[in-house]
Amino acid sequence: MTLTAALLSFTVAGALLAVTPGLDTALVLRTAAVDGPRKAVLATLGILTGCLIWGAAVAVGLGALLTASQTAFMILKWCGAAYLAWLGIGLLLKPRKAFEIDTGKTPLRRGSAFARGLMTNLLNPKVGVFYVSFLPQFVPEGAPAGPFIFALAAAQGLMGTAWLLTLVAATRPIAGLLKRPAVVTWLDRVTGGVFLAFAARLATART
Repeated sequence: MTLTAALLSFTVAGALLAVTPGLDTALVLRTAAVDGPRKAVLATLGILTGCLIWGAAVAVGLGALLTASQTAFMILKWCGAAYLAWLGIGLLLKPRKAFEIDTGKTPLRRGSAFARGLMTNLLNPKVGVFYVSFLPQFVPEGAPAGPFIFALAAAQGLMGTAWLLTLVAATRPIAGLLKRPAVVTWLDRVTGGVFLAFAARLATART
């Protein structure tokens, strides 16, 4: 894969994944509704920091692994493809019917919104597993794996941040939109299809 093709594919996939509602979306919308936009922005920055930390950890580990062992790369490739396929099939067959935003909790204490966003991200091992399975397929031939994977993780984090800040700026209308069953189901099914396509692509990728 050329650099241009890798970046274009990643941009499309990353944008779709950024707008698919998940744990980070729920946290930011709840914080905006209960504690106000300023703390929601802090929570968003905490999430971005968590993404960068996960990205650095994955980049260092994968960079060394992919450089050192052809066998390790093959094992990682097939595990990543299987994981993405499992996620994709689940989203296609059992898409969510609703996306609930909990607004009944006690408001966050001053200064804790950033930490809440950071720890919500860091303590979610699915982020690391997803980076491991998703990012390697976008590394073009001849590119240094570690730095390029970190750059992709950072780009994904920034896309997610841009979307979360959009949510903060328009909390009520977008939160209402995400509560519509048809919207949540559609996003899950489209994302599931994308995961399956990338699983097939990763499974057939060459080193």
